[in-house]
Amino acid sequence: MRVLVTGSSGRIGSRLAASLLRRGMAVRGLDLNSCGLESASFDEVIGSLDDRFAVERATDGIHAVLHLGAFMSWRPGDDSKLYRVNCKGTRLLLEAAAAAGVRRFVFASSGEVYPENSPVELPITETHPLRPTTAYGLTKLFGEELVRYHARAGKMEAVILRFSHVQDADELLDEKSFFSGPRFFYRPRIRQLEEFGNHALANSLRDSDPGAPALILPRNEHGQPFRMHITDSRDMVDGIILALETASAAGETFNLGATEPVDFEPVVAEMSKLTDYPVVPFNFPGPGVYYTTSNEKARRELGFKPRWTIDRMLREASKSRRLRLAGM
Repeated sequence: MRVLVTGSSGRIGSRLAASLLRRGMAVRGLDLNSCGLESASFDEVIGSLDDRFAVERATDGIHAVLHLGAFMSWRPGDDSKLYRVNCKGTRLLLEAAAAAGVRRFVFASSGEVYPENSPVELPITETHPLRPTTAYGLTKLFGEELVRYHARAGKMEAVILRFSHVQDADELLDEKSFFSGPRFFYRPRIRQLEEFGNHALANSLRDSDPGAPALILPRNEHGQPFRMHITDSRDMVDGIILALETASAAGETFNLGATEPVDFEPVVAEMSKLTDYPVVPFNFPGPGVYYTTSNEKARRELGFKPRWTIDRMLREASKSRRLRLAGM
């Protein structure tokens, strides 16, 4: 089988391509950047999802598409690019895949289609109402509808995976990480708020800056610490491959992510022990982030078995941090 992986230079896509190669499959990547894989069974197309010629080259001779590629942003002013890459790009890819005779199309959607940060009911299952509140979530929901349309209109099987938040373990204790930096570290959170244009809140955090590197314990306006799912990229790769290979997954939608949510209070306390950074609690306006998403359907129907708990991820993150600080 020859498989196309879009977003092949990303944290999940690069691991996924390598895993497919180890399983004896031929793999093609599509991304703006090379993923650096060297194998006789791997080739890649360097290009954008919204480039019709690039996606037509990428889908030529392909049997299955794992569509992970997307533009992800919550910054003001990025909406046009979000719609162009995530909506137009997905449409062009589906059209090219259908013309090429692709048999299975696996689409990486997001929990932001619910959205997880504003749940109507808990735990969030695949039947939860779909009410995105961000442009990114809206583009993912539109992508889902495009995938379903093409599955109805032709012979291509489709599987939709609603991704949890995903990280490589070694990012968790890295202040420079795109996600973990502002999620867990005080000053990166201030910088992120500035980028998002929330200057008033950034100034409130700056007023409480302890004057040295610190961790932040985010809480809602009533003092409740945040809770969310954080899933190791290796578990996500396993789930995507199950979606590719499980015949009965055709036509189904699955939440894909860690089984247990991460409660920030004990996790940030453990991060403090590992970094020697103090913890600064901060109450954010509104209800905050507090949800549990069920992966029961994926475990039952795909045989999905996440292996990387947050404790295990933190142990690996601590080793990576020590090596990074030692310059190794």
